[in-house]
Amino acid sequence: MNPLKLAPATREHARSLDSGDPLRDFRDRFLLDDDVIYLDGNSLGALPRTTVERMREVVSEQWGNRLIRGWDEGWLELPLTVGDRLGSLLGAGAGELVIADSTTVCFYKLARAALDLRPGRRQIVTDLDNFPTDRYVLEGIAQAGDAHIDWLRCDRTLGPRVEDVAAVIGANTALVTFSHVSYRSGFMAAMAAISRLAHEAGALTLWDLSHSAGSVPVALHEDGADLAVGCTYKYLSGGPGAPAYMYADRRLLAELRQPIWGWLGRRDPFAMGPGYLPADGIRRLLSGSPPVLALTAVDEGIKLVAEAGMERIHAKAMALTDFAIALVDARLAQLHFSIASPRNRLRRGAHVAVAHGEAEALCAELIARGVIVDFRGPDVIRLGLSPLTTRFVDVWDAVEALRALVD
Repeated sequence: MNPLKLAPATREHARSLDSGDPLRDFRDRFLLDDDVIYLDGNSLGALPRTTVERMREVVSEQWGNRLIRGWDEGWLELPLTVGDRLGSLLGAGAGELVIADSTTVCFYKLARAALDLRPGRRQIVTDLDNFPTDRYVLEGIAQAGDAHIDWLRCDRTLGPRVEDVAAVIGANTALVTFSHVSYRSGFMAAMAAISRLAHEAGALTLWDLSHSAGSVPVALHEDGADLAVGCTYKYLSGGPGAPAYMYADRRLLAELRQPIWGWLGRRDPFAMGPGYLPADGIRRLLSGSPPVLALTAVDEGIKLVAEAGMERIHAKAMALTDFAIALVDARLAQLHFSIASPRNRLRRGAHVAVAHGEAEALCAELIARGVIVDFRGPDVIRLGLSPLTTRFVDVWDAVEALRALVD
């Protein structure tokens, strides 16, 4: 889709863009109410129709009929098999990504493990606008006396830049950690360049991919990421509270020791023996029993993303966000709205931050009128443009609804 052809002329123009959208048929594969404009897929992805049938089969046939035998018939392997499927979308190799726990727990495991791999170093580098759970986990680690945090104060629209990182890292740096795509502005950090800087200083990197996976290309190996985490309930449509994932480059796995020692992370969990011996490979990042029903739902969402293909998904994400920005500029700027996301499409994820002094109240009014967006303080309305479910006409209608509220 050529962004030069995205002039916000009329609603019919938006409809014509939908007609030419190679991903247009994917919308029908989700359960969506056509009376609702859903622009919050960056917080909770819509429900795939195949998930309903797959869950019914797992509940009634596997759990219902096979009972405990299900653990020996594939359940125990789900964190690895579904993890490999997701890993292939994120540029990871087989056996480098596993699905388990929440994003918060996964982030804690890998941050703590990274510090242990760099004994004698105490500095953690992150930014003040990183996602809250990441910041809170790091603060807890620092409060325990194991490290101190150097906070980057970055432009909220631009996010952490390579030169910001270069100015603070050094021989005492153990861990450099950022969100790949900012939860607020959609800014996409330069993973490869920042990872290279960290490695030159002898530090490790930990990336949060929660707003990246399923919306923009991720190349973990190629870009030199050491560790990564992310949730599965946004663009991957894993469902509310779906488990998160952990990535570790295979060169680190033999020495990586995560701090939550549970029986399924042990080398031989069913031996029930004394002492903890970590499993080989990515299994050592596991702790407790896998959530079978949730992993089943995650698997269906990942399959849809894989079928659509990240190249086509990213192309539509760029076109949708270009279109949204053009509409805000043309139809809302005179009403005191402004863009709080990067205008460079190559430095932007699949959501657009629109700033306004009354953003919180406007979000509530939009939702009451069936336009589902979300608010991020202090003044941002986020338009989450999930490429598999969002139409160009949805973007047009949302902007017109916002214009009508204020005008």
